[in-house]
Amino acid sequence: MPEPSERPVEPPLWEQWAARSAQMATGERLQKVLARAGWGSRRHCEDLIEARRVTVNGEVAVLGRRVDPESDLVEIDGAPVGVRPGLVYYLLNKPVGVVTTMSDPQGRRTVADLVPDEPRVFPVGRLDADTEGLLLLTNDGELAHRLAHPSFGVEKEYLAHVEGTLSPGSLRQLREGVDLDDGPTAPATVSQPDPGVVRIAIHEGRNRQVRRMCEAVGNPVRRLVRVRIGPLTDRNLKPGRWRHLTMDELRRLVASVSTRTPERGRTRG
Repeated sequence: MPEPSERPVEPPLWEQWAARSAQMATGERLQKVLARAGWGSRRHCEDLIEARRVTVNGEVAVLGRRVDPESDLVEIDGAPVGVRPGLVYYLLNKPVGVVTTMSDPQGRRTVADLVPDEPRVFPVGRLDADTEGLLLLTNDGELAHRLAHPSFGVEKEYLAHVEGTLSPGSLRQLREGVDLDDGPTAPATVSQPDPGVVRIAIHEGRNRQVRRMCEAVGNPVRRLVRVRIGPLTDRNLKPGRWRHLTMDELRRLVASVSTRTPERGRTRG
């Protein structure tokens, strides 16, 4: 006698319809949630939904959809957007000597000492203790995961003050890839605006990568500053200070980890 199939049986269509109807009847309207989170006016958010750019838990949203901001995953163009109440995004200019952890058993100063205690946030990626510059801290786990994952290729730009002046051959080597002990580096954007100062933009996240790249071509780093994370930059933010991201910065940050190109939506007359 044949064994019964273990494939789960889908519920009847009327049950599926009833479940969707119940979902549509609870929670808050999606356009209201998006507008409150800073994604534009309600009308603009309705346009995003009508253009099929918004999904909820992986399903393309329609006007009238209701969501639970605490539990539903809302995405625009394939990138998660923070709609849960209480999400914060801090841009910090980390000084030299501060470690990129929220606590340190050796009693060293940490980035947690430089930002508010509540709500609890965590750094996206890390900077070495002897590296300074921009660092993002947030309690938005979905966005943080994408920003830190190398597959999304979020570019980080550094200014490296090095020993000596790089030759044209060394600059070309940095651009095309350097052989390190953990494998060759990916192509990078490299320039030398001043003798002994190298601007390097990479999208990998290897340990002490920029320092090792410069050392590999014979120009060890004396000072290293991260000046850009994707679209985020701020020349006026002093070491040890932090600020909230603006909504425009947050939108551009979300766009940098989008999995698809926005489609042109219908405009209202």
